[in-house]
Amino acid sequence: MRKKDRHELIKQIISENPIRNQNELMDHLKSHEVSATQATISRDIRDLKIVKTIDDTGKPRFELFQEQTAPTEDDDIKRLIRMTGEVIVKIEPIQFMTIVNTLPDNAHLLASVLDDLSSHLIVATMASFDTIIIISRAPEDAQQVAAFLADPTSSSIF
Repeated sequence: MRKKDRHELIKQIISENPIRNQNELMDHLKSHEVSATQATISRDIRDLKIVKTIDDTGKPRFELFQEQTAPTEDDDIKRLIRMTGEVIVKIEPIQFMTIVNTLPDNAHLLASVLDDLSSHLIVATMASFDTIIIISRAPEDAQQVAAFLADPTSSSIF
């Protein structure tokens, strides 16, 4: 199956089923006779901007992150502001770094948005499953990044 077709099928599966993890998604794909590795599914999740949210029952669920097509930089900043309220759990500046804890499986998406916006206060980001390390040049820069992420409507780092 072509990547484009697999992506469309993944979107359909996620919109019609409460998918809670990659294994469940892989099982649904297999039921449609689609074989894919865990690495491929991880890339698809990143490419499709799928986030893990908490549903009405309090359980995690994959959802497509809603955004407009062809976003402008202003749209990206609005998306970042919305994401900070939805996925950030904890923010802690430590010297020239800012450690950001997110809901599970959302760190890579938030880090990607930060990278795309290219702030002069951010040298690099590293993301894992639920943690982002944001590297700045100076402790003061890390403090500004942390303050922005804590309340993105009060200031701007871009």
